[in-house]
Amino acid sequence: MRVSVADLQRRLAVLNKCGKAAGTVRPRWKQVARAVSWPLAAALALGWGGTAGAQTSDLVSQTELRVCADPANLPLSDKAGAGYENRLADLVAARLERPVAYTWYPMATGFVRNTLRANLCDVIMGYAQGHELVLNTNHYMTSAYTLIVPGSSGLSDVKTLADPKLKGKRIGIIAGSPPASHMARNGLIAAAKPYHLMVDRRHESPALDMLSDLEQGEIDAAILWGPIGGPLVKQGHPDFKVTPLIAETLPPRLVFRITMGVRQGEKVWQRRLNSLIRRNKDDINDLLQTAGVPLLNDMGTAPYGEE
Repeated sequence: MRVSVADLQRRLAVLNKCGKAAGTVRPRWKQVARAVSWPLAAALALGWGGTAGAQTSDLVSQTELRVCADPANLPLSDKAGAGYENRLADLVAARLERPVAYTWYPMATGFVRNTLRANLCDVIMGYAQGHELVLNTNHYMTSAYTLIVPGSSGLSDVKTLADPKLKGKRIGIIAGSPPASHMARNGLIAAAKPYHLMVDRRHESPALDMLSDLEQGEIDAAILWGPIGGPLVKQGHPDFKVTPLIAETLPPRLVFRITMGVRQGEKVWQRRLNSLIRRNKDDINDLLQTAGVPLLNDMGTAPYGEE
């Protein structure tokens, strides 16, 4: 039999009167009150109110693939659908046999809060594994930060930021990104050129600016997250060489597994996407490699397919 919140409150009041009338049972009343009031408070906090609440997975649309995305974040996504995450969303939607519907918001502070957590969309196409703001699916790619240099330069064979050839070189770096710690350790920060980390890419594009500066000789090398730098080099700078920084042995890590992000608690939706990722792994890899993403093996120790 279901007991309402009001009934529980009345029973608590009766117990309270009994406890006051008989001082000898007061210690026992405290135990009972604690045992009853905690689940009652939890029920009120969750909004049950004596009735069954909705499961979080009920928030996921059954008619559309509702994607949270940045409207001006090429090569990943944009409103015109030109990014490879747009194409990944198309692939997922096709397998689910439903159309894609976007909620657009700049990939900056408040992105998850104002999109996924606001229940305006159901999935973020690319999210680093292990981040507590979302529930991660299984990863669909592993990649790394990369060193980008002109192919004809004397830096084309550099594979680690500890290489002496980088001493005194002007290196472009996104301020606050993990490779900056490695540069500081190796004495490369003094000559570095920093670029902004958190920007509205409708008005500013640090990655494009950095590669333009490299093209013009303003800097000697660029360090960019591979899934951004690789595709941009393929599209506009074919003479540049992109080297994943997988030889670093000290923290912080520069290799990351990328997942799709869903709302915390949505295990049914997570499992469905996990199954889709597993069954379509080859198609997803082809899509990413065609875009120019430098894919690595699962451990991040070698280029994908060269284990």
